Amino acid sequence: LIDQPAMRNVLADLVIESDAATTVMMRLAGATDRAGRDPAEAALRRIALAVTKYWVCKRAPAHAAEALECLGGNGYAEESGMPRLYREAPLMSIWEGSGNVAALDALRAMGRQPETVEAYFDEVSRAKGENPRLDDAIARVGKELSDLDDIEYRARRVVELMALVLQGAQLVRHGHPAVADAFCATRLGDDWGIAFGTLPTGVDTGAIVERAFV
Repeated sequence: LIDQPAMRNVLADLVIESDAATTVMMRLAGATDRAGRDPAEAALRRIALAVTKYWVCKRAPAHAAEALECLGGNGYAEESGMPRLYREAPLMSIWEGSGNVAALDALRAMGRQPETVEAYFDEVSRAKGENPRLDDAIARVGKELSDLDDIEYRARRVVELMALVLQGAQLVRHGHPAVADAFCATRLGDDWGIAFGTLPTGVDTGAIVERAFV
């Protein structure tokens, strides 16, 4: 099935999503280790954890559902372990706080601790110049945060963009080049569908899928 172009598209899209979440998780782990002795890392952890928790919790159920579908009947069978992952994925945004709670927590952090905004932009700006779509998205975050009108109404949109830019910055700096390019072209660009498996033509799906087996 991996040799089928349509399936490669789906699998590569799933890998991109997983790599993005994993790369940010590793950065957050590092920030947590250093937070006690480094105020900048503590500030980054505060805001990066809030925006990442919102986005990853939202993406997990769809990711699990698509992965289960890829396995067909075997994925539906309890013995595969996938049904448990599928059932438990929505709990992430319940036990860890609903989407609105997570998004508003990010706004609260930025309002009460302005140093978190500086830490966020310091972090994502380290990847500037590596990908034009990422550069444009960083600028969009700045524009969104400079406009406080209806900021709570726009909370999810703002925090979603912040999470994607943070993921993109980490992938550009530390991820597989094919994954980073595809992430920026889709999540930060405008050539991507709503469902998984809607990567545009020209994406190196073979290299991305192979990355998952390394």
